[in-house]
Amino acid sequence: MTYTYERVTTPSTGLRLHLNENTAGPSPKVVAALQTLGREQLAFYPAYGDAVAACATRLDVDPGELLLTNGLDEGILAAAVAAARDRTIADPEALVVVPAFDMYAACADASGLRVIEIPSDPDFAFPRRRVLDALSGRTRVVFLTTPGNPAGGCIARDDILAVAKAAPHALVFVDEAYADFTGSTLLDEPAARALPNVVIGRTFAKAYGLAALRVGAIVGAPDTLAPLGRVIPPYSLNVCAAVALRAALEDTAYHAWYVEQVRESRALLQAALERLGVRCWPSEANFVLADFGSDARRVVDGLAALGIHVRDRSRDPACPGCVRITAGVVEHTRACIGGLEEVLCGAGS
Repeated sequence: MTYTYERVTTPSTGLRLHLNENTAGPSPKVVAALQTLGREQLAFYPAYGDAVAACATRLDVDPGELLLTNGLDEGILAAAVAAARDRTIADPEALVVVPAFDMYAACADASGLRVIEIPSDPDFAFPRRRVLDALSGRTRVVFLTTPGNPAGGCIARDDILAVAKAAPHALVFVDEAYADFTGSTLLDEPAARALPNVVIGRTFAKAYGLAALRVGAIVGAPDTLAPLGRVIPPYSLNVCAAVALRAALEDTAYHAWYVEQVRESRALLQAALERLGVRCWPSEANFVLADFGSDARRVVDGLAALGIHVRDRSRDPACPGCVRITAGVVEHTRACIGGLEEVLCGAGS
């Protein structure tokens, strides 16, 4: 089986609620910082010292425990390639709990790892027992996401620690792409930070609005990060991304405002779905997964006709009939709710 990332159509107009992007855009300070770039800065290879220092300060880690990446995707790829370079065993494996972000399996497969899929427990709960049972001497990387995608639930810290302790020979890659919206992170968990095989991935696409600029980070012990650093090209982060990251991290008030917008939007969306009789799952991320059953395609197409784009997840065997909706700026969420009411109930009914 070959794994690839599912590229969805990117609409040129309308309300984009299909890729978990920041619907407000980045801080105005980011735009201002980009406008200061001169011809020489665009012509020369960038220096990353200021960006690394700002990121390390914001995440409260030592700069030596941090790798900046071209989006978190590059960090996922680096972890897979580093794991596949182990020549001491035949058929090294990557464990992925499904449903999951496509890039875990796609990067693992592209790197030559054998992908082992572990189905979630009912209601997308973390399958601790099945993950532990699947660990073997061939396991070289385990991809875990908290909050998870597509349902938005979190993995208990004890479960992550149990997996990491049971597989000291494997890299445990904890993707915290949506951690800004939970207020919880393994970065402040001493027990996790003490385990050398745990690395934590972060992205600045979601809460900071830098998706188009491609900025991510991996945090871990320096010796653990070293093999990943060998995979990442020396100038993979462009100068615009480096400058934007520093400006975005400095505007803590804007970040806090957007996180609160997401939390309010998430609650509004969940309440509206309940009112409409549509099942959804509790989410700690910037999206909500809703089960429209046989109406899923009608909902996706109906909203698209109104200029509102949501993610059809119904083709995934793990979430049939499901649609994922980004929760961003409250105004945008209210527009989406109005669209859902029109599609499901009929205009004016």
